[in-house]
Amino acid sequence: MLGRIEDKSILIFGCGNVLFGDDGFGPAVIDYLREHYALPPQVLLMDVGTGIRDILFDLVLSQERPQTLMVIDAVDLPFRTPGEVFELPVERIPVNKSADFSLHQFPTVNLLKELQDHTGMEIRILAAQIESIPDEVRPGLSPSLEAAVARACDCIAQSLSLRPREFQAL
Repeated sequence: MLGRIEDKSILIFGCGNVLFGDDGFGPAVIDYLREHYALPPQVLLMDVGTGIRDILFDLVLSQERPQTLMVIDAVDLPFRTPGEVFELPVERIPVNKSADFSLHQFPTVNLLKELQDHTGMEIRILAAQIESIPDEVRPGLSPSLEAAVARACDCIAQSLSLRPREFQAL
C-alpha cells in the first residue's frame, strides 16, 4: 500500500461505506474530485471505504510520510445541520466518538493524534453532518449530503489550489 503513497505530499482519504446511505459521503467526494478536478502529481485521492485504520497504522510506522493528510467523512453531531460541511480538528472529535470507526463513528483518533503530534504531518478532517444512516443496506446519499459533496470539493479545491478539469490546459 505505501508504495503508491510514499512519494505523495498530500493524501486525501474518503472514508465510509457506500452501502449505508450518508455513510458513503467520503467516497462520493473522492469520485467527484476525480471527475471534476485536475490533480497535481503530489496529490493522491483514495476511497479507503472502511479500511482507514490499517492505512493510518502503516503511516504511523512508515519512515516516509506525506506532509498533509486530509480525511473526508460523514459525522453525526447533534449541534450541526444536515449537509453542513466543516473542518473538525482532531482534538475536537467528541470523546464518545474517539474509539469509533468513522467520523459518525470516527477512524482511530489515537492514530490521527499520533500522526499529528509526533510526525509533523498536518492532519485535516473535512466532515459533513449526516441526515441519517440506515439500519440496513440502502445505497445513496440523502439530498442534504448529495448537495454537500460539491461544497466539500470546492473547499478542498480552494485549499489545494486545484483547477476544474474544463480549465485544464490542453
